[in-house]
Amino acid sequence: MASGYSKLLLLGNLGSDPEMRYIGNGQPVTNFSLAVNNTWTDKQTGEVVENTAWYRISVWGAQAETCNRYLSKGRQILVEGQLTFDKETGGPRIWQDQNGKARASFEVKAFDVRFLGSANGNGNGSTTSSNQMAGVEELTEDEIPF
Repeated sequence: MASGYSKLLLLGNLGSDPEMRYIGNGQPVTNFSLAVNNTWTDKQTGEVVENTAWYRISVWGAQAETCNRYLSKGRQILVEGQLTFDKETGGPRIWQDQNGKARASFEVKAFDVRFLGSANGNGNGSTTSSNQMAGVEELTEDEIPF
């Protein structure tokens, strides 16, 4: 039987500070939300359209500890990973917000997280090593779905 493989690359900004915990065998896992913004011009109206897709990222092992230590809300990163699907729906995780409105979140298991921007936060797009801290403009609390 042939097996499949998928890889997802996401470039975005952290919508929340990372949260790290240890699972039963002592392995660290860090979770955070990632906002990926898309902007385009509507050909019919000429208006600029903005859309933000949210992803819930989980990072495992030593990289989880590094992400927890050096990442913070607003930081720009590149994530390489794989979508994980809800066992019941086969798609994104479905949940209800505080107002009872149905929501969905895309869950990603990260294989590699690259820290982008500079250590002084000037946003020049250069890559920094995973042992440097930096800040990029922060998202507002209303923009975070988690």
